[in-house]
Amino acid sequence: MAFAHATRTARPDLVDAGWPAAWRRHRGAVLALLADPDPDVRREAIPLADGVVPLLERWRAETDPAVRLPVLLRLGWVAAEAAQADARSVEEVRAVLDGVLRDGEPVMKVAAVIAWERLDPQEPVRWIDLLVETLSDLAVRPRFEEIWYVVGVEEPWSREAVVTWAAELFDHDARTAASFMVRLADAAARTGDTELSGAVLDEAWRLLVLRPSAAPALLPVAGRLLDDPADPVRLRAAHLLAVLGRRSARYADRLATLLDDPGKDPCLEGTVGDYARWALTRIGDPRALSGLVERLYEPYREHYGRGYCVSDPRLPDVDAVLVPLRAHADVLLPDLREVMRHHAAHNGGHGPLTGAFLKVLKAWGPDALPALPEVVALLDDATGSLSIVEVLAAMGPGAASAEPALRACKPLNWPGYQWNAAWAASRMGGDRRAALRLIGDAVLTEEGPYYGPVHLLTEFGPAAAPYADRVRHIMENTGGLHRIEAALALWSGTGEPEPSISVLAEFVLPIADGGDDYRLFGEALRALARIGTLTPATRAALRTVRGFDGRLAQERNYEAFLQDEELRAAIESLLALP
Repeated sequence: MAFAHATRTARPDLVDAGWPAAWRRHRGAVLALLADPDPDVRREAIPLADGVVPLLERWRAETDPAVRLPVLLRLGWVAAEAAQADARSVEEVRAVLDGVLRDGEPVMKVAAVIAWERLDPQEPVRWIDLLVETLSDLAVRPRFEEIWYVVGVEEPWSREAVVTWAAELFDHDARTAASFMVRLADAAARTGDTELSGAVLDEAWRLLVLRPSAAPALLPVAGRLLDDPADPVRLRAAHLLAVLGRRSARYADRLATLLDDPGKDPCLEGTVGDYARWALTRIGDPRALSGLVERLYEPYREHYGRGYCVSDPRLPDVDAVLVPLRAHADVLLPDLREVMRHHAAHNGGHGPLTGAFLKVLKAWGPDALPALPEVVALLDDATGSLSIVEVLAAMGPGAASAEPALRACKPLNWPGYQWNAAWAASRMGGDRRAALRLIGDAVLTEEGPYYGPVHLLTEFGPAAAPYADRVRHIMENTGGLHRIEAALALWSGTGEPEPSISVLAEFVLPIADGGDDYRLFGEALRALARIGTLTPATRAALRTVRGFDGRLAQERNYEAFLQDEELRAAIESLLALP
């Protein structure tokens, strides 16, 4: 079977010239496996049928439903491949599928709908009523595990696994896919089918991580299932409400009652209460704040160990929760400082969460000043020193007392640290002229592809104008993030939007044409926001991107929601510019 598949999919020049003749010599013996007395052998031999005709013969002769079903699925696949070359056989397949949909048993009808999708992606829409009825029928549910086998998988598929297969039939149409999920959820509610409710939430998650437009239809489903008696269902419901953020505000009171819910799912990390707390932080509800930092830190208190599949529902990283909560820094900082000290003491200074803590403090800026002692203590260990410098710079003049420690730290004799330390000291109230001189000289002398700390010149505005020619040269001779940084620095020094905004447009226009470098797209948007001017082409591209029904993110987990929200907010802000 593997050889047959390989020769069908490989480039012609990689297939031995003798293969076709060898296949013809052995074809009879191979196809005889389709009639083997052992149904397991017959089922595994299905892919060896090279064309529609042998499969139709097996369909007519086969009596075992656990073999007939995978034959039916395969018929749809092979007929789609043969549609142009063998129209008559394809019509026979269509007749078989129609016959099953008319007279077959319920589970076989679901297989027929799936097989039809290979021939016509729109056909399953006609059979949504049948799919909902069959997949939600508790009397039919055991039958899936009796006959739903697929080639290459030893165990039968559960009804819940087939729900996923059926849901994928509508991936091309978010509205139809959401409607299908809602109808299954309603049916599950009527019968108390918690397994189906869980499957619906899994498919809702898979759809929402791709399609923002599905949220209005699926939000009430998740809200209602917060009251489900099954722990895994409540957990998934709270998770969906969390990723949907402020849209979930109407369920805040119910979420607040779940903060101490210990319910778990054996395959996912965290408790119902953990996800409910996260959901409240995303909504902006202060009821989430009490005990928040301790709960986020708990998985790391004694050892570092989280287990999860990247694309499955999972708890967010510490910084993803805390960074947006700057308005509550006064409430959260005492606990954050305590866990920072614990973390440092038990990890020899820097630990696996140190970077996350520093991201939070940097984002909170001057509001994080009470944590200055914990930040300065980290300077004793040179690891991660650049992040510490950035935190001190963000804290501003209030952190001036840390300047001696900042300058005394010399990690690995790295000149880049000295540039950043001088910049940070200038932000903390130190000598701006001396810092500009040090940074400017580095920009003048360093060569590509890095070209020195050109991004730091942005902070000095018109005072950096003497370096404009060099910055322009760097902008014209670099790519990626360095090009964006140089474009912003050139504008900052000269006050002239061009050519910077045209350079930044290079990172926006491809997204409107289907590009997916959202990291550089976001950097370009932030730079354009500082400049405050758009080219007409950039404005048109942003309007196009705003209309996309897809997450503006490469990730397919909770980070997709956060990045999508951030980028869409930036787009709206830029389009509001005159």
